[in-house]
Amino acid sequence: MTKTLVTLADPRSPAAEAYRSLYINLSFSSQERPVRTLLVTSAGPEEGKSTTLANLAVVAAQMGRRVVVVDCDLRQPRQHELFGLRNDQGVATVTAGQASTAAVLQPVGEVPGLQVITSGPLPVSPAQVLASRRMEEMIHELVGQADLVLFDSPPAIAVSDASVLATKVDGVLLVLSAGQTKRDHARRAKEALEKVHAHVVGAVLNNAPADATLQGYYR
Repeated sequence: MTKTLVTLADPRSPAAEAYRSLYINLSFSSQERPVRTLLVTSAGPEEGKSTTLANLAVVAAQMGRRVVVVDCDLRQPRQHELFGLRNDQGVATVTAGQASTAAVLQPVGEVPGLQVITSGPLPVSPAQVLASRRMEEMIHELVGQADLVLFDSPPAIAVSDASVLATKVDGVLLVLSAGQTKRDHARRAKEALEKVHAHVVGAVLNNAPADATLQGYYR
């Protein structure tokens, strides 16, 4: 497990509390339209989508939810690194008919209720894998056994993968990075998702300056 997962390394920190607030806000905002499958993507690379997803998964599981993380970034997967898991099997092997969904689920020992499906070997055509019937079947299987399924994907404007997967889930969370994400990129990412009629439930701003007036409360 890496120190990147602040919800485990420093659960009383302002950052960890921000992830708990994010999960609670998502839960309340989607009461009329429940979100059980959520895609987490970003406008561009290195904006923190994978770390945001992993920490969100941890806090959801800590609050008693059965959570499954699915690494559908079949180009630069990160979830196996963040959770310290093997990556010999995963999404790619399930969609290729080489393994069952149940066989590739890996529990996260430090977080009861949390399981991860890593990417597996990187395929030649990631978008084709995500658009496949077997991918839809895997999602259906996971919804039957989890309260929340979180999907990691490549950035929305870099390749078509996020748009393909966005059509198969209940909602999409867009991750942006303060001082890094270009306004035009954020707009293009939103437009790309809207073109496929994705349900964008909100956005997360990473790396925003902390409010110094609140720091003492978390000591």
